[in-house]
Amino acid sequence: MRATRMITAVEAHAEGEGGRVITGGMPHLPGNSVMEKMQYMQANHDDIRTLMLQEPRGNPALCCNALVPPCDLTADAGFIIMEQTEYPPMSGSNAICVTTVLLETGIIPMQEPMTKLRLEAPAGVIDVTATCKDGKVERVGFENVPAFVAHLNVPLDVPGYGTIRVDIAWGGMFFVIADAAQFGIDPIAANGTAITRASEAMRTAAVAQYPVSHPDNPAIKGPTIAQLTASPTDPGTDGRGAITLSSGTFNPDDPHAISGVLDRSPCGTGTCAKMAVLHRRGELQVGDTYVNAGPLGTTFTGRIERVTKVGPYHAIVPSLSGRGWISGLSQYLLDPTDPFPTGFTIGDIWG
Repeated sequence: MRATRMITAVEAHAEGEGGRVITGGMPHLPGNSVMEKMQYMQANHDDIRTLMLQEPRGNPALCCNALVPPCDLTADAGFIIMEQTEYPPMSGSNAICVTTVLLETGIIPMQEPMTKLRLEAPAGVIDVTATCKDGKVERVGFENVPAFVAHLNVPLDVPGYGTIRVDIAWGGMFFVIADAAQFGIDPIAANGTAITRASEAMRTAAVAQYPVSHPDNPAIKGPTIAQLTASPTDPGTDGRGAITLSSGTFNPDDPHAISGVLDRSPCGTGTCAKMAVLHRRGELQVGDTYVNAGPLGTTFTGRIERVTKVGPYHAIVPSLSGRGWISGLSQYLLDPTDPFPTGFTIGDIWG
């Protein structure tokens, strides 16, 4: 057996969304913050992202995280988030996967019934609380970065669909958000193809018509991700959302093109962005909770902790909680003769 690279990872998911966690085999990433480490990785080691997320080691719906030393002296660990087309500054499902892995593998000692820790994501440091029992992380909660609305209820011309009304909000990523009824779609898993096509059309149009950047870090631009929302159908939930992660370039001339993939979870940053919109509309107040159901029926619970400002924007500080599970332990090798050293994509499922 020969290998020019060996990467050790723990396979995990949060409420259905796969969030592989790399625990060994990463190169040294210089930087004075995890954001700088992420930017260095993007510029110099993006082959790791494609190797782990593309075939034959990955799939279109998979996310990946690399554990890195934190730069903030108060943080216990750092992590870099990787998706199919970008390095998100923050992700709720991935934060839950990372916390579950850190504690259940013993990288950070677990304290029962509650473990508190701080994680440094590219977007900043988050305070995490994990409820634990019998060596299992039962639930992970954290205070997210502030969420805010950049555009509220603005018209968006979407080729092939007409003019719709959308919100553009930050919850750790920039989302374009619309009521699914405007597309005549029920946002359930069975309608995944229709959801992803409409969502990618909407996201592509929003990038052109309403480009945004984060006031504290202009390098963070968007919107890079789309969310369709709907009224709740299950007791104990407050709403539903279906988030599409881009996996290619939307082609309005090809009605059969696959250009995105559904987030299997309710999406943590999407839930926070959605809460920011509802607060802006006066429908959620400080102290209110919001239980958001994803396309599989699993839920994340958000809460508005307080209000703040981010640059010129009125913002909320949201908390989020959900569950994660470890599903396997893996070692990935790269043979020097492998003809696909950075992985590959094929149009049957990748668009």
